[in-house]
Amino acid sequence: MSESEGTAVKTRIDCHVKVLDDRVVERAIDAGLDAIVYAPHFTRIPEIRREAADYSSESLTVIPAREVFAGSWRNRKHVLAIGLDEPVPDFIPLETAMAEFERQDAAVLVPHPEFATVSVDETDLRRYRDVVDAVEIFNPKHLPSHNRRARDLADALEVAPFTSSYAHLPRTIGVAHTVFDGGIEGEDDLVDALQANAARRVVYQNGRRRWSVTAGELAHLCYENTWKKADRLFLSGTEPTHPDHIAYDGRFDDVSVY
Repeated sequence: MSESEGTAVKTRIDCHVKVLDDRVVERAIDAGLDAIVYAPHFTRIPEIRREAADYSSESLTVIPAREVFAGSWRNRKHVLAIGLDEPVPDFIPLETAMAEFERQDAAVLVPHPEFATVSVDETDLRRYRDVVDAVEIFNPKHLPSHNRRARDLADALEVAPFTSSYAHLPRTIGVAHTVFDGGIEGEDDLVDALQANAARRVVYQNGRRRWSVTAGELAHLCYENTWKKADRLFLSGTEPTHPDHIAYDGRFDDVSVY
């Protein structure tokens, strides 16, 4: 539910979270958010939609989205798509993912650009400048130099900005959000706002809590990319979002990187 600041309607959205439960919802409401964008790893969009609907209420809208892992584990290109009608798998070339997003007229966001080996870089951004709707210019996992680089990229390419908590841990909720001008009541409204380059501002904390969050999230990132990664690759079998999964009807078999 959007709220007014003076006479103008503003909508406060955390544009990318990875976790969703009662604690996340409570923290989001306490932080004054109107909506969060929920995009968990390795989960197909129908399941994400069901979870988002289950946790949405008059106090908080949960908007479903997919962060697709384009490319291989060694050089992953994370791209966030909002407004998908059909599922798109992970582990496909970035070119294929972008073509699918464009075909489905989804809003395309670039989280944490040029961060480690999990991000779209400047060359990619320039190539897909006409497809990308927004670039994340503040991410709690980033160090200051990373955030400066992200802002410079968005400015140089004249791409609209956004921010998010990128929360993998519930306590990260509330550290950053994007304030859009106008009312945004759900997924379609957010897609329209992003594609229309709606006016917005990024809001984030930069004190002791922010740095505590950064430390916790970076520690989680290390864990996620070591033991959990090995388990996922070698012990767990085919992921639900692997291109070979039956859910994709063989559409991506010829482009799968694995």
